[in-house]
Amino acid sequence: MDFIETYNLTGLFIGIGTFLIIGLFHPVVIKCEYHFGTRCWWVFLLLGIAGVWTALTIQDVFVSSLTGVFAFSSFWSILEIFAQRQRVRKGWFPANPKRAGKKKEHL
Repeated sequence: MDFIETYNLTGLFIGIGTFLIIGLFHPVVIKCEYHFGTRCWWVFLLLGIAGVWTALTIQDVFVSSLTGVFAFSSFWSILEIFAQRQRVRKGWFPANPKRAGKKKEHL
């Protein structure tokens, strides 16, 4: 951490971490919707709440920032999981054949 602060790389590394976290959530949302449908939205809610709490308790700016990015990426994934359902219905992504017969998904 001293190296990062000494050479003023904190912002750069936060940016790289943000990019990687957001990039990680994209396939996670696709896989979760495929296997569980929209029923798993509450997992992203719990991850987001835990991430916010953790970000508020950590004093290190770098780690706290990345934890906050993780938290709000989790919250954004709630919206994305429902958007992914629409993309599957439009045929843009494959539907899970094990769930193809279900007419309605419950929240």
